[in-house]
Amino acid sequence: MTRILLFLATNVAIMIAISIIFSVLGLKGALDAQGVDLNLEGLLAMSAVFGMTGSVISLFMSKWSAKNAMGVHVIDRPQNQTEQWLLEVVSRQAQKAGIGMPEVGIFDAPEPNAFATGANRNDALVAVSTGLLRAMSADEVEAVVGHEISHVANGDMVTMALMQGVVNTFVYFFATIIGYVVDRAVFKTERGYGPAYYITQMIAQIALSILASMLVMWFSRYREFRADAGGANLAGRQKMIGALRALQRSHEPAQLPGELAAFGINGGGVQRLFMSHPPLEERIEALQNMR
Repeated sequence: MTRILLFLATNVAIMIAISIIFSVLGLKGALDAQGVDLNLEGLLAMSAVFGMTGSVISLFMSKWSAKNAMGVHVIDRPQNQTEQWLLEVVSRQAQKAGIGMPEVGIFDAPEPNAFATGANRNDALVAVSTGLLRAMSADEVEAVVGHEISHVANGDMVTMALMQGVVNTFVYFFATIIGYVVDRAVFKTERGYGPAYYITQMIAQIALSILASMLVMWFSRYREFRADAGGANLAGRQKMIGALRALQRSHEPAQLPGELAAFGINGGGVQRLFMSHPPLEERIEALQNMR
């Protein structure tokens, strides 16, 4: 909760700073001269509500969504030796990382994969696929669990969700300004909203969302390196390297739906600017060079 409050406070400060910059640069006057009578401060506040609401709701529903979307079997009472061992690994690493014991689950998928999610670092969910348990050794699974525990300890679920909310805020804000300018200054709509506003705003949102996703994916790749380093500290560097090499030998992991994709194991396969995870070769190299 502290992380959420600090992040929201930071973004309120950013919004205030942007309002001041608009005033200093005379953007309001320039828009008025073009017949665009926008209340920029009100639009910025409304954009923040639209942009942040979905991300915050998604964050708080993330555990429930993950369990249902992936068919996660939460281990309440271990039914076999594997489940008992997995619980012990998560418990030991969570204690070492200084977080509360997460819920532990297994989901049925032939590919090796894992993810962590949850709005609270002391009430998270860590889940691994049946394919991961079959394809990897105990040491490698332990390293993967350490990677996911590090995501939880670093607060990555909260940071990614709130960062996406901020990005959504400014995409909507600037897309709306662009739509107004085109509608009023180019098509000379005097009252209400003309068709040009809706069309232009929709196109601007798509274009700006593509650009913004590059920033979000850059941060996602950055925190993957941090989670790898955390996994190495929790389980051992050679185990973490071994887990990444095991992923290289396997087929590409299954895609996780929605917000879970940013917290799973991913082999890449898309253009670099839109990759949520760095190439495995780079992650292995970073671990090898880690002091």
